[in-house]
Amino acid sequence: MDAFTRFTNQTQGRDRLFRATQYTCMLLRYLLEPKAGKEKVVMKLKKLESSVSTGRKWFRLGNVVHAVQATQQSIHAADLVPRFCLTLANLNRVIYFICDTVLWVRSVGLASGVNKEKWQMWAARHYCCSVLLSLLRDLYEISLQMEQVAQDRAKREESSSQVPLGYSVADEETEWLQSFLLLLFRSLKKHPPLLLDTVKNVCDVLNPLDQLGIYKSNPGLIGLGGLVSSIAGIITVAYPQMKLKTH
Repeated sequence: MDAFTRFTNQTQGRDRLFRATQYTCMLLRYLLEPKAGKEKVVMKLKKLESSVSTGRKWFRLGNVVHAVQATQQSIHAADLVPRFCLTLANLNRVIYFICDTVLWVRSVGLASGVNKEKWQMWAARHYCCSVLLSLLRDLYEISLQMEQVAQDRAKREESSSQVPLGYSVADEETEWLQSFLLLLFRSLKKHPPLLLDTVKNVCDVLNPLDQLGIYKSNPGLIGLGGLVSSIAGIITVAYPQMKLKTH
């Protein structure tokens, strides 16, 4: 089982590299399309993007197994909120990969009767749900980190007994946003895996929102988001300590 787990982790790494290449092609194609004389380059990028996307389908078995294994692990999380969010997120990922496999089977001509549009919508919905649930878990973890940082700061201020003079309610209202952003920055700086996971999920949600018509974007933004997300995924595979742990 350990050997198979290592194998699926390597498959995840290859999938991230393919994914990064796919979204890089999408981003470059979007940037070059308006420019004259770049038609051949754009066509080559489009073909490469399509080929890489097709190649990624071969890694779906590893992704399904990884999602099932992640679901089993998240069920045992001690904290209720991460357990709820991650379990549902991973279940939606499993369904998404199943839908994606059905679409691949149709694309190679093994099941021509499959309704492509319907399965694409199902895949987008389950993928969107998975990412949003993962993002909800990130926001919960961020709130815990911010609370901890605020408590530590309050203890330091109490021990130093430094009370600012001439501080009014108006000053507090004016500086509230600045204090919140500073607290958020310190919280994420203290917990790099949480920052990486949050950035990844924010970037990942752009594509399904566009497919579902909830938030229309463009190939450039989706390509950039996919590339950033893929780089974050590569980092977590290459350095497991950067992966957000389930407590």
